[in-house]
Amino acid sequence: MTRVVWTVVLVGALWAIGAAVRTDQFSRVERVAVPSNHERVTAVQPEAPSVRGLLAEDADAVDRAARDLPRLHSLLVSWRGDVQFERYYHGVARDRLANIKSASKSVMSALVGIAVDHQLIPSVETPIATYFPELVEDPDPRKSEITVEHLLTMRPGLEGTSNRNYGAWVTSRNWVRHALARPMFAAPGEEMEYSTGNTHLLSAILTKAAGTTTREFANEVLAMPLGFSLPSWPRDPQGIYFGGNDMLMTPRQMLAFGELYLNDGRAAGQQVVSREWVERSCQGVERNRRPGPAFDPDGNVDPLRDRRYGYGWWVHEIGGYETCFAWGYGGQYIFVLPGLEVVLVATSSADVSDERRDHRRLLFDILERLVVAPMVGEPTAITHNTSDAPPL
Repeated sequence: MTRVVWTVVLVGALWAIGAAVRTDQFSRVERVAVPSNHERVTAVQPEAPSVRGLLAEDADAVDRAARDLPRLHSLLVSWRGDVQFERYYHGVARDRLANIKSASKSVMSALVGIAVDHQLIPSVETPIATYFPELVEDPDPRKSEITVEHLLTMRPGLEGTSNRNYGAWVTSRNWVRHALARPMFAAPGEEMEYSTGNTHLLSAILTKAAGTTTREFANEVLAMPLGFSLPSWPRDPQGIYFGGNDMLMTPRQMLAFGELYLNDGRAAGQQVVSREWVERSCQGVERNRRPGPAFDPDGNVDPLRDRRYGYGWWVHEIGGYETCFAWGYGGQYIFVLPGLEVVLVATSSADVSDERRDHRRLLFDILERLVVAPMVGEPTAITHNTSDAPPL
């Protein structure tokens, strides 16, 4: 009998040690080696066994805070696929299309992922010279080394077309040629510079690879499986749909797109985009950005370096939870928090205003203090930076 007891004790001790090792393994942030001298970071979500949905008093608090944002048009929160909060402000109707601005870049990323899944684009390592053979003759041989992944992660090394360079680019006669002709400031993969020209090149690549327009491809492989269709949006002088800006979606459609990423690329029982693509999109890469001023999608100089960038998605920790989000100028957002099974959507007036930074800060406060905190049973005190610098 004594031997049996000691055997049980020994087995239990070994199991406990193994459990402790496993717990330690899954409590760390994993760093996955990737090329080009930067790291892709995957944060393991903290366990939240007491996560609950929004209660009526939580929703009332969110609504009161949202009403104080004069530029806010809509705010939606879903938890485990159930819409828990949906409000529209300042006379905006539920079915009104919103210009999602640079949140379009996250949609472009999904389209590229689907094209890769279907082998229309061989892989993210495919050189873009495959589609733009003129790069082989460029005086700078580094342009021939630019890959599809470099465009997705904003690291082709090309001088950008956004912010101070945006006007000259969109008034040029050929947007693709203009973007490809930009000088190189770094080798591909070395440094990040946010540029809409990169995602427009992805739209041009999709047009060639799929043999149809970006909009037709998007409706067939993405929008229709999600239960809607995308209306037309601007094109460049050659007829290529604007890649990474000015797409139109309703807030509910934005929510469906966020749910797709929350559910590992599945919608209505269909694998729309591969789980691997979703994971890679939301594995934030340390930015290692170009020296000098760096601009965010709102056109502000961004002084912070802790926000990361994946395949067309921004990655940041909010309320202790890793968050993958689409971000468009003026306050167009799709937040995906896998650890809480939450998706939050916001649309806003994109009028030029000095209030953009305050608007963004308050939206993030609502998400962290009034959505995340109540769901995990924590106090609703603001825990992130609320100084004059933006929280993100």
